[in-house]
Amino acid sequence: MNIKKELGEKIKRYRKKCGFTQEKLSEMIDISSRNLSNIELGLSYPKPETLEKILQTLDMSTQDLFENEHLKSDSELIEDINDYIDCAAKRRDVLERVYRILRALCKDV
Repeated sequence: MNIKKELGEKIKRYRKKCGFTQEKLSEMIDISSRNLSNIELGLSYPKPETLEKILQTLDMSTQDLFENEHLKSDSELIEDINDYIDCAAKRRDVLERVYRILRALCKDV
């Protein structure tokens, strides 16, 4: 996947998570809805000042936008998950939440 498309998809996912339509978000950040659509489709990059407005409005960090953890190999992901579980094991309440999440995710597997 190319980086423009990936960035656009992340912006779209956060926009929807916030409950904004393209029209509403474009109005809030002062660009045309066509411009926002092109950004979300990966057809264009946002200008730096537009990107800053998007991040602020959607309460995203630059790390949220540019993080590519999902591109790791399966073994790297499993190692990371195990590290998180080890950390969660130190707090019973967190461990129980992790358990419920994994149980729900794996219910149909």
